[in-house]
Amino acid sequence: MRKSTIKLGFVLLAAFTLVAAACSKSKSGGGGGGTAASTPAATGMCATVDQNGTDLLAAVCRAGVLRVATDPAYPPQSSYDETTGTWQGFDIDVATDIAKRLGVQVKWVTPAWDVITAGHWSGRWDLSVGSMTITAERAQVLDFSTPYYYTPAGIAVQKGSPITSFDQLSGKSIGVCGACTYEYYLERKLDIPGYTPTYVIPQDVKIVTYDTDSTAIQDLVLGRLDAVMSAVPTLQAAIDKGKPIQLLGDPVFYEPLAAAADKSAPEDPTSFIQAVSDIITQMHQDGTLTQLSMKWYKTDLTVNPLG
Repeated sequence: MRKSTIKLGFVLLAAFTLVAAACSKSKSGGGGGGTAASTPAATGMCATVDQNGTDLLAAVCRAGVLRVATDPAYPPQSSYDETTGTWQGFDIDVATDIAKRLGVQVKWVTPAWDVITAGHWSGRWDLSVGSMTITAERAQVLDFSTPYYYTPAGIAVQKGSPITSFDQLSGKSIGVCGACTYEYYLERKLDIPGYTPTYVIPQDVKIVTYDTDSTAIQDLVLGRLDAVMSAVPTLQAAIDKGKPIQLLGDPVFYEPLAAAADKSAPEDPTSFIQAVSDIITQMHQDGTLTQLSMKWYKTDLTVNPLG
């Protein structure tokens, strides 16, 4: 508050200045006057969203940015090239297309996998597009989109390994990403709604967990592990890059992979995850997901093998 000793003329001048400045600003909604827009016009799905809404979809559209959690070392799904400062991979392309159809830009964040799957993100990011399998446990804290593809899970051993069948893995060490479906499978605790797994790996294997699959693969190459369990495309990508490993047997199970939002997000995520699901359905229908799968995997993993 100003002091009472300020001259009246100065007060009136200040008041006039404030009114003039306020009148010069453009207003939201219809009507004439004002030429400066406070925010760029919404595009894509966001063009149909009430920007004044209080849910997560409105917040993302209002910000013009979709904050996506993904893994910087999980090729060919997602990887970050420190040299070029670029992201690439199947998940990267999928998330980028989701953002484009929403009408916003992408901002990548890289929390640890177990932090993502635990939920309770406290609004630090909006969406996970990280080849996450839909499980009953995760569904307690996360809202899942419709699956955008289905990946086979498999086992790899060192090239030329004497291990030639699953039963020979008894008592052997198998590296997996921590808090992921491969660990749950080996523990015989895998719970994918609508799917009953067949356990073909001996129950007495020694499970060694890692921050990400690529670290486990590197330890297999170095002889610190007897085997690694991961997505077959990830194992095949390592083989294609010259890693001295080989696939063992057929895939042990298939898993539906989806985008996910935090149930406990500060803003209600219901309409947001529905919008993401609608976009993924469009991407299935117009062939975008098939094209991206062929680009990165040389095969179409977007068709549900579980029926």
